[in-house]
Amino acid sequence: MRVLITGGAGFIGSHVADRLADAGDEVVVLDTLLPTAHGTATPPAYTGRHRFVRGDVTDPDEVAELLQGIDAVCHQAAVVGHGVDPSDAPSYALNNDYGTAVLLAGMHAAGVRKLVLASSMVVYGEGRYSCPRHGIVPPSPRRQSDVDAGRFEPTCGDCGGELHWQLVPEGAPLLPRSTYAATKLAQEHLAGAWARQTGGTVWALRYHNVYGPRMPQNTPYAGVASLFRSSLERGEAPTVLEDGRQQRDFVHVHDVARINALALHADGPSGDITPLNVCSGDPHTVGDLARELARAYGGPEPRIVGGARPADVRHVVADPALARKFLGFTAETTFEDGITSFATAELRAPVSV
Repeated sequence: MRVLITGGAGFIGSHVADRLADAGDEVVVLDTLLPTAHGTATPPAYTGRHRFVRGDVTDPDEVAELLQGIDAVCHQAAVVGHGVDPSDAPSYALNNDYGTAVLLAGMHAAGVRKLVLASSMVVYGEGRYSCPRHGIVPPSPRRQSDVDAGRFEPTCGDCGGELHWQLVPEGAPLLPRSTYAATKLAQEHLAGAWARQTGGTVWALRYHNVYGPRMPQNTPYAGVASLFRSSLERGEAPTVLEDGRQQRDFVHVHDVARINALALHADGPSGDITPLNVCSGDPHTVGDLARELARAYGGPEPRIVGGARPADVRHVVADPALARKFLGFTAETTFEDGITSFATAELRAPVSV
């Protein structure tokens, strides 16, 4: 199979490229090497085994040329993370949504009918919660006064009681709470429209908290595992917001690369988009992550500082059942083994933002 990987020099895309090449697939890597993710304009050394094209997914001519002879597309290219403030919105919309539209138009013209899309857990917004009295309910909006007072658990809008987190299935309401989240959901909608118009196949892989080698350093666009590791490398204690009890599902990048390869080789439903949670199925708190990483690195204990970022959510924990059902995927890297190896894993060069 000949696969075009957009964002193929990035954290996840590069591991997908290596996984496919190891299995005998031919890989073409397209990456613009955005300075918010890459500390240098030189392609990382690990891209040397693949055909690498420095280019932009928003360029229709370049995309059209690269799609010739391609069997499937793995679309990883995106601006990720919380960002800095609303001034980031044009960059998110351009790279994530307009870039996806250009890619889909090019795939239609080239007759490419298989897409694996990197989506995200952020499309769910707050996770899934139950009230002892009212069952599954949406949580009340997070109020700054509650955060300031150290009240972090969501409450029921009907009775005011504290809610309990549940596993989030793919059919949960989609309520993005940040610019990044809104653009990821828009990507899914664009891909779904393309599938229905062309009869194509789309697997939308909703990544949960991915960590592992090649994460970028010292950037507000990086995931929390990278932020903690960057702090430890500076000799500083990881800073944990809220009370550290936020539940997440941390999944190793090698497992994420494996499910991408499975999806690229699977015959999914034609003319539709199939979203799948990509997770470990073994939730842990953000505090667990900070403590385990600090222990493995040999650095200072984390600091629990309270507060929260405006777009933060309390708990998002995934249901892994559909990925297992459709693709036979179950994560193989345990939390303990993954975090221990991540403590000394290769990270990308620091970026200047």
